[in-house]
Amino acid sequence: MDKANLLKVFNSNSNTLMQTLDIEFVDFGDDYVTAKMPVTPKVYQPDGILHGGATVALAETVGSSAAYILNKDSKRTIRGIEISANHLKSISSGYVYATARPVNKGKTIQLWEIRVTNEENELISICKLTTYSRKSL
Repeated sequence: MDKANLLKVFNSNSNTLMQTLDIEFVDFGDDYVTAKMPVTPKVYQPDGILHGGATVALAETVGSSAAYILNKDSKRTIRGIEISANHLKSISSGYVYATARPVNKGKTIQLWEIRVTNEENELISICKLTTYSRKSL
């Protein structure tokens, strides 16, 4: 499947957290997947900045999708099994972009680094996601 059609498929998730948070996949390549999310009041913490939980939801979405896309085996099921995040800069408007790149692409266990940046490419958060891959039942 070509890039445009695969992005269309990944962006057609209705009734999911991706739809709730308005996450949109925007690009992928041989070693990365990128998605964006608008920073609006619905993803704020009480003091009007991006909630760390929304950032982590974006990071896990992108990392798990990267594990699926870059694995190139549609007969495998991917699950996130651990995630950690360091939030380095706050943001209250615009978009954040999350780009997942593999640290280690093992057959069963994969490790991903997800960098979350603002529209000026300033680092907002850095996350680490461990995924588990197995043959689909």
